[in-house]
Amino acid sequence: MSSPGVDGDPKPPCLPRNGLVKLPGQSNSLGAASITKAHQQSRIACASSHPPPALPPPSLAAPLPRATLAGGPCPSVGLPLGGPASSLAPGPPAERLPLAIDEKILNGLFWYFSACEKCVLAQVCRAWRRVLYQPKFWAGLTPVLHAKELYNVLPSGEKEFVNLQGFATRGFEGFCLVGVSDLDICEFIDNYALSKKGVKAMSLKRSTITDAGLEVMLEQMQGVVRLELSGCNDFTEAGLWSSLSARITSLSVSDCINVADDAIAAISQLLPNLAELSLQAYHVTDTALAYFTARQGHSTHTLRLLSCWEITNHGVVNVVHSLPNLTALSLSGCSKVTDDGVELVAENLRKLRSLDLSWCPRITDMALEYVACDLHRLEELVLDRCVRITDTGLSYLSTMSSLRSLYLRWCCQVQDFGLKHLLAMRSLRLLSLAGCPLLTTSGLSGLVQLQELEELELTNCPGATPELFKYFSQHLPRCLVIE
Repeated sequence: MSSPGVDGDPKPPCLPRNGLVKLPGQSNSLGAASITKAHQQSRIACASSHPPPALPPPSLAAPLPRATLAGGPCPSVGLPLGGPASSLAPGPPAERLPLAIDEKILNGLFWYFSACEKCVLAQVCRAWRRVLYQPKFWAGLTPVLHAKELYNVLPSGEKEFVNLQGFATRGFEGFCLVGVSDLDICEFIDNYALSKKGVKAMSLKRSTITDAGLEVMLEQMQGVVRLELSGCNDFTEAGLWSSLSARITSLSVSDCINVADDAIAAISQLLPNLAELSLQAYHVTDTALAYFTARQGHSTHTLRLLSCWEITNHGVVNVVHSLPNLTALSLSGCSKVTDDGVELVAENLRKLRSLDLSWCPRITDMALEYVACDLHRLEELVLDRCVRITDTGLSYLSTMSSLRSLYLRWCCQVQDFGLKHLLAMRSLRLLSLAGCPLLTTSGLSGLVQLQELEELELTNCPGATPELFKYFSQHLPRCLVIE
């Protein structure tokens, strides 16, 4: 996850889905800080400028500007939003608050702005900032702070930790720290008022945290129940044994070179209440998946094994027997898993609602037959880069009445005939055919029969012509067609 843009580059704050963005540099502290949704799958997401329906606030990925994040002073310039109060009700104008600072009106108005826009609006005047700094406007957003942004350089050349009061006022319950050290984490704990009990989620990316730093962080921040470690290569499996706490319910570990089978042993022994586990580790083997106990079998509902190249069908056997209550399973990039492994999943994990088999080159149409026959509750199926899937496999999927999201990106053997099978799937709301080279304009045009479709992805699809997009705009007016 990266933050596009360079300081001083005035790029617009609209971005694709579930991503990060930085605002242009400004003076006084946290300029490159950004905010992102708390849970995400895709790499990138778009901040919408359309107002949300009715009352729920938008939960969009967007950046926090420097002055606002730091809680620093903002301009005391009022921006009139309407005419004088006398135009709405009789009486002298002096007896009524101007609309521009009427908190009742502002509380309703500010729901219509993205998180990025709220950051800018908070700098207009104190009245606007007072309204916008209510925690309800920032729920579900996670500030992203880089190590170099955590300090101000004083005239004497010394460094001073930035003021985090603006974060505390808005009640942020999760933080993502990038490139930090043990010392930086200790400074954060000491300077953020809510760190001891109020922070529920911590994410450390590309950081040099050691076993000691991890232990101090989890010991001091007693409220943390969701932990993410990505690209942190200085802690060891021994650090997990000494620091993991039973209160953690969600753990994600990726690209950490010291993580192998013993790390799974620590997780299984120390986290009895674990609900979600996401693991990207190239050295984890089938043996590690046998460490899960009956405690995790009862509590764990989500397991993501990403690019675990050493895992085979024997590892799948251990998973289905140890974690029978899974509702979401990803075997993305587990290239040694075959149709037999998928059969084990389908026969034993009947509660699955989401299954990701992307980048599994040994998966064939037979695996889809197992899925269609046994996983009657499945709502999401990801088959990206499953290059051996053909139209026959899609004919099996057409019988799944509960399936709402189907991803077939770069399935190079899917043809127009296979799309005809999908036309019977009236429950489909999202369909991705990006990069399917054999689909023609004629075959794609038949998708207008899926009138309930809400999103259709056709990027890098040779058959997707400008005329076809125009045709979809006329006959699928409620569907977002991604070109």
